[in-house]
Amino acid sequence: MIDQVTARFIRRTIVGLLLAGLIALGYFVLQPFLIPVAWAMIIAYTSWPIYSFLYRSLKVNATLSALLMTMLITTAFILPTLWVISLLRHEIGTVYTHINSLITQGPPALPDYIKTLPWLGDWLNGLITQSSQEPNLVQNKVALWLQESSNQMISLLGDVGRNAAKVGFTLITLFFLFRDGEQLFSQVHRVLFRFLGERVNNYLIAVGNMTTAVVWGLIITALAQGVVAGIGYWWLGLSAPMLLGTITALVAMVPFGAPFAWGGIALFLLIGGQYLNGIILLAWGALAVSSVDNLVRPIVISNASQIPFLLVMFGVLGGLAAFGLVGLFMGPVILAVLIAIWQEWLEESEQEQSDQKNQSANSE
Repeated sequence: MIDQVTARFIRRTIVGLLLAGLIALGYFVLQPFLIPVAWAMIIAYTSWPIYSFLYRSLKVNATLSALLMTMLITTAFILPTLWVISLLRHEIGTVYTHINSLITQGPPALPDYIKTLPWLGDWLNGLITQSSQEPNLVQNKVALWLQESSNQMISLLGDVGRNAAKVGFTLITLFFLFRDGEQLFSQVHRVLFRFLGERVNNYLIAVGNMTTAVVWGLIITALAQGVVAGIGYWWLGLSAPMLLGTITALVAMVPFGAPFAWGGIALFLLIGGQYLNGIILLAWGALAVSSVDNLVRPIVISNASQIPFLLVMFGVLGGLAAFGLVGLFMGPVILAVLIAIWQEWLEESEQEQSDQKNQSANSE
């Protein structure tokens, strides 16, 4: 006969395997909706204070407040996105026309100080020579590049939901998170507390602080950099400043990515012979645009999360590579939980050492 210990072990093993199988099946079922749910959770958490204020001010039931808040967020996101996309499509055509006119005028002459640059000078000189010998080929490449870039950019602008179905799932999830958010959070807290104990409070605080910090530190800073850079593009009289500013803002979401945007445009101006505008744009980018990145982003993220900015940067870049655009937020959040666990273990270790010293002192 099987003793009670063995029987209990077998039952727990079977239950554990069944639970693991159900979790795996649940993951496969929900996997197509994980990204929209993640976006909805990020939006709901960061906008929860606004929802709470709306709920208290209107004094209506939770369903109506959640519906109104979801409609407000939909209007705030969808309409500006459609407006920016329409502007981008118009300005991309302007850029294409401008580049074609430059090609028909003949290749520009490189300044001597650029020709003598190692590797870069030879590459630019070869590119200009090719454009003079095969202008139609260059025009076709430019048209193809602009088309691909515009599609990627428009897709990136709408990455909260790459199509109407994902946007719909995100908004539906957002509505239920607003309506039932407090109850859902209470249930999640009870389940996690059963497995992790009181330490779950530190983990949830770390997740909340990091999510808020990343939203403010990445999105707001990137938008500010795009606006500041766009002002510089407009002041210099560049064609399609809205397009260039949007590109700068999108690239600026990646830490230290904005210089690749305004630096590339400044290099294009220098190669085209617009030396004064190129130098002014380099100075504007280094002094004005980069100051937003170098000052605001580390202050907002590091101070709010109490995590070194270097780790936040690794989390942003690694999350972007692993999960796509939503990884900009998920990567730092994962690192925040790991740091919270690390700090908790250190505190427990120090507490154990202190207790041992006290016990030794008392025994003596």
